[in-house]
Amino acid sequence: MARAALGYLAAADATALAAETQARALQVLEQATAMGTAARASILAAFTAGQGYSADGDYSSRAWLINKVRVTKGAAVAYTAWVPEVAATLAAGQISESFARTLCIWTDKLPGDCRAAADEILLAAAGHGLDLRGLAELAAEMLARAEPQDNDAAFEDRAVRLETTFDGAGVLTGDLTPECAAMVNAVLDALSMPAGEEDTRTHGQRYHDALHEAMQRLLTAGLLPERAGQPVKAWVHISLADLMLLEGSSALMDEWIADMRAQWAAHRAGGDSIGAWVDSAAAQAIACDAAVAPIVTGDVNPAALDDLVRLCVELDRLRHGRPGGGDTGTETGATSGTGSAQDAPARDTTLAWEALEQAVIGKAVGLLSGPGGLAGFLRRRQLGARLGGPSLPLDIG
Repeated sequence: MARAALGYLAAADATALAAETQARALQVLEQATAMGTAARASILAAFTAGQGYSADGDYSSRAWLINKVRVTKGAAVAYTAWVPEVAATLAAGQISESFARTLCIWTDKLPGDCRAAADEILLAAAGHGLDLRGLAELAAEMLARAEPQDNDAAFEDRAVRLETTFDGAGVLTGDLTPECAAMVNAVLDALSMPAGEEDTRTHGQRYHDALHEAMQRLLTAGLLPERAGQPVKAWVHISLADLMLLEGSSALMDEWIADMRAQWAAHRAGGDSIGAWVDSAAAQAIACDAAVAPIVTGDVNPAALDDLVRLCVELDRLRHGRPGGGDTGTETGATSGTGSAQDAPARDTTLAWEALEQAVIGKAVGLLSGPGGLAGFLRRRQLGARLGGPSLPLDIG
């Protein structure tokens, strides 16, 4: 019935309703959300007490919620955290879920023997229409009157959590002490001022950019402690396409072209037959009707040498049937070190041979495609160009 009613409202044309009807619907939906939260808390408590989650192989009701209801870990923890007094007020529709959750966060800071009474007072005040600011003042007064005041415990109640998503974006949450919150607020306010009438950023976007600028200033100021004797650095990877859009990128490209032209000239002067370096109109004329094959350039990667040698040794050992390997699977037997035929039947090592061959190829690619990019070691390929008739092979990089 609940799903049918909500489905009807979701499919209804809200624009056809009067403003009074829309307002009434929003109020009732908020009450329904609070009542639904109370119903879920009641049913979940009974489900947990009866260990109903064990029928599905889960070890707790939170794990069952995550695996079967498909909610996040934070939502599962929140579902199981409602106390009976708060749930009863939600069931009566006297307070919204967001108000109730905020009140619980405040009363959790009180000593354990004071929380039940504080919940009752705050819930009653909220039910009589006290707004959130008035409730905050009331909760602050309760916290100030709570005895004894444990300053050490209050200081321990601090945390900052930075969680990164699959695409590298971050979600920053935390509980700041008053002095930390004041300093953070002062820094963000100072760095988030609008840049003029053309600045259309929202307040949240300006705060984000202010945090970014504050961290960047801290990194570049050299005030962070060193790690292993080295200054702290932030590594940022930028694609070549994006890099070439930056101001001054044409100067970088010109510098690289001049450097590579000089290297090619040096190789030709040393007797190496590496083809010709062409650019400008000549390069366009050659490439306009040519079959161009993309190639990967990079520095020689010394870290791949040892692995490449080891793989080649294993491949050779497998090919000749030496100790530590077998034969190729095409011969009937192998020859021992003394020259006599082995009595053991030959093993089919075709799959092992293919796997090693692929590993050697992959490591060879890794050998010549390490970090270095455009300024790295050039590999040569043939490019067929049609110059006034027949296709001529040009050996270029």
